[in-house]
Parts: sequence; structure tokens; C-alpha cells
Amino acid sequence: MGGASSVSGFNFTAQMEALCRHAVEHVEPLKHVDMDAVAVTYRQTRKAVLHGLQACLTPLRFENGAREMVRGRYRWTMPRIVGPSGRELLYILSFYLPRFLDRTYRDKLVTVFHELWHISPAFDGDLRRHEGRCYMHSARQADFDAQAEALVDEWLAANPPEELYDFLKLNFRELVALHGSVYGHKAALPKMVPVPR
Repeated sequence: MGGASSVSGFNFTAQMEALCRHAVEHVEPLKHVDMDAVAVTYRQTRKAVLHGLQACLTPLRFENGAREMVRGRYRWTMPRIVGPSGRELLYILSFYLPRFLDRTYRDKLVTVFHELWHISPAFDGDLRRHEGRCYMHSARQADFDAQAEALVDEWLAANPPEELYDFLKLNFRELVALHGSVYGHKAALPKMVPVPR
């Protein structure tokens, strides 16, 4: 797959970031998202299977944007990470390769908008929370997925430039065959650290 220092090939994360930037600028329910505070990365899957995690959104703050939380006997925080723009990052959006690219074109688009929809309307580093025990996807995940489908349709109805999303019509092997390699920004997900007493 290659690292972010590659000079040739297909820069997957740069292309995904461009797609996301256009989406949040042109889809009204996503206009609260500032991509300067969202890092787009990829993670490599260990097995070449289609089932499993396609993407994930990692919030870098806690409920309601709090910088600390109490769990057990300890108080925890997330490390502060500054992005290329100089802004503190609030989210990390990761795609699992090659698995994500080997899904259908429509599935890939829905996955992108599904993850963007997870971002809190307050854009405070927390997730969008729903009532009930399953606060991430609401009582019925089908409803959450239907919302992501609607966001995809709204974006496509705005006639985005085809060069933003054409690559999603290809699978991983086809992209490699066309460009020679697929690379991008790869980063380990941060972990909570205890706050010194």
C-alpha cells in the first residue's frame, strides 16, 4: 500500500478528504462540519474479506465536548492533536483498506456519509447522540442508515464533479492497476490517558 511519503500512485486519503470537504459544503445537514478539524486516514485490514469494519469516526473529546471524563477511580483525557491547518483536531475519520474499496460504489458513498453524520451538530469533538441506550445509531440502526442514504442522494442531486467520486467506482485492485499504488495518511488511533492528580 505504501506510506504517505510516496510520490506516485493514488493518494486515497487526499481524495477522500476532497470528497468530504465538498459534501459538507453542499449538503445542508452537514454544514456544521469543519474538515480542517477532521483528519482523514486509512487503516490496513489484516484479512482480505468484505465483512467487518469499513470505516470509523473517532471523537477526540467526550460527551458535550468535555475534555475529561471520569471512569472508575480515574479521570481521563484524550491527547491534543494539531492538524496540518494548525487547528486542533476534533475527529479522526479512518477507512479500512482494502476492505472499504472492495464494496459496491453505492455502499462506499453511504459509508462516507454515515460516518460524517456521526459528527455532533455542535461540532465539539463528541458524537451525534440519540435518546436511549444505543445513543450512537438511535433505537433502530436502519433509521440511521436511511438518513445516510438520504444525504448521499442530496449530495448527488447537487451534481458534484465526477472527479471527486469516480475512484469509488473501482475496487482496490483496479485502483492499483490504474495508478501503480494506493497510499495516504496512516495514523494510529489515540488512546485515553489518565489526568495527573
